[in-house]
Amino acid sequence: MAIRVLVADDQRVVREGLALVLGLLPDVDVVGAAADGAEAVTLAERLRPDIVLMDLRMPRCDGVEATRRLRERAPDVRVIVLTTYSDDRSVLDALRAGARGYLTKEAGGEEIREALFRVLDDGAAIDPAVQHHLLNAIAQPGAVAAPPGPPPDGLTPREAEVLGLIAAGLSNLEIAGRLHISEGTVKSHINHLLAKIDARDRAQAVAYAYRHGLASHR
Repeated sequence: MAIRVLVADDQRVVREGLALVLGLLPDVDVVGAAADGAEAVTLAERLRPDIVLMDLRMPRCDGVEATRRLRERAPDVRVIVLTTYSDDRSVLDALRAGARGYLTKEAGGEEIREALFRVLDDGAAIDPAVQHHLLNAIAQPGAVAAPPGPPPDGLTPREAEVLGLIAAGLSNLEIAGRLHISEGTVKSHINHLLAKIDARDRAQAVAYAYRHGLASHR
């Protein structure tokens, strides 16, 4: 079945352009468009899309607040931020609010389509162009690389490896293929590591991985 997508952007030409481009992609169905964050939340609650492509800077209710509201009111609806902003604070605020992906508007149609499928498969989709902003945003002043030794917070080496692959943006299926284990085993590792690091979702896990020097695991 096609991925059901809601587009949220306050600029009409961008909103309609995105809807047109996405409508031409295979397996993607644009079910609605919103002109601000408040409308995005209302439409998402009514239409129940799989994913909302969310701009950040919008009137009445910005993308971060809209993402936060959706996490509370419609947690099954995933959010991918699609914006011109790639500064440290914007990236971190969006992920903390519950966004599963972060792309800039430089992304092409196929890149957006790939991100949609990654997020639908419980993966993360972070544009490589903004990953260094994520690292800058979560780095503590004077922080140094994680010292050698066992992983933090009681993580097993395998859980740390899975966490690193999550930070690299791989889906559960891709992690299973990379590590030559079943997808069910991957899900079990993820459930365990999320509990150990006290992370609510994959976005928080990605931030943790960068903060503790685990994002380099491949």
